[in-house]
Amino acid sequence: MKAFFEGIQYLFVDILFAPLDFLRSLELTSWFAANTINWIFMIICTAAIVYWIKQLRIFDDAGTENQDTTAHSFLK
Repeated sequence: MKAFFEGIQYLFVDILFAPLDFLRSLELTSWFAANTINWIFMIICTAAIVYWIKQLRIFDDAGTENQDTTAHSFLK
């Protein structure tokens, strides 16, 4: 059973976390390059927010948005 858990440790520590270890060592030379994953996530989130706001504006301009306060039974 000990070998099984050591195998799991080897998988995560030596294989799956290797790219993160590389980014950690890269931080000593270039902070921006080490945070590329964060930059990618921020770009994706910004694009999603812009798309969402654009869609909200389309529905608001069309007048299909139900803004009645009694739209839900729990708001009565």
